Amino acid sequence: MSERPFDVVTVTPNPAIDWTLTVPGFAAGAVNRVEAQRSRAAGKGVNVAAALTAYGVRVAATGFLGDVNAAAFDALFADAGIEDRFIRVAGETRVGIKIVDPSREETTDVNFPGLAPSAAEVDELRARIMGMAVGGAWFVLAGSLPPGVEPAIHRDLAVALQAAGCRVILDTSGDPLRHALDAAPHVVKPNVHELEALVGRALPTVDAVVEAARGVLAGGVETAVVSMGAEGAAFIRADGAVLARPPRVKVGSTVGAGDAMVAGIVAAHLAALPLPEIARLATAFSVAALTRAAPGPASREEIEARLGEIDVEPLG
Repeated sequence: MSERPFDVVTVTPNPAIDWTLTVPGFAAGAVNRVEAQRSRAAGKGVNVAAALTAYGVRVAATGFLGDVNAAAFDALFADAGIEDRFIRVAGETRVGIKIVDPSREETTDVNFPGLAPSAAEVDELRARIMGMAVGGAWFVLAGSLPPGVEPAIHRDLAVALQAAGCRVILDTSGDPLRHALDAAPHVVKPNVHELEALVGRALPTVDAVVEAARGVLAGGVETAVVSMGAEGAAFIRADGAVLARPPRVKVGSTVGAGDAMVAGIVAAHLAALPLPEIARLATAFSVAALTRAAPGPASREEIEARLGEIDVEPLG
């Protein structure tokens, strides 16, 4: 039997070209001056694919790309060695504006809605995804959905992929997250604000986060990972939970740090690591991304250099 060409497939229905503006002391409603700017092909699943390939994992990426401005993505896929399975549709891939304030270590996002694929193009994407559903592969369903796409699409894909012997990690929010939980994906990774929106209440403590995440697990999800910014991330399973705390670091850019964590979760599962080491590796991926001067994937060496700095403690 021939070896499959990938270990992971990332699905990004609504990618973006990130236009990152560095604006020290950014203030809404005021005149702001840009210190630096940079644009890059991005979107949650695209960022996950780039982080995994930099770590040495074989990745295919799919979703929708506008045919007018696909060149940035073409270059990324070629340079990184990502297998390009994207569907080109008429129009321009959206631009997402990220305003980085290094003095406050904050990033403000301005997200556009994206292209609206036709029903036939959505069906083509479903068929393309299922055509890559090789048993044992991981599928990352990530990010927002384009206008007009049914919010239950992640649920339907997760059901079909898991029936085909694949494993699914979900990183989305709002209605797509709510619907997809019905499919009991293997891993979900909301941030604390997304989890609060899901459960309809504030989660001011780590204990409250763990309790809410256990409610998610009750629906059949195997692992819930809840990122909480500087407080770290909680990794919860039915048989245990841990909190991974990052060290205090000088933040270069927060752009893509959450996507790097998703990549680390997948890499750790591919290596069959136990939960504390999944937490350590995933957090190292995120910290390595945070400390880069410019957005982009960290090298395997940068990630492994951070492993010893991550504090992992059990939770009740």
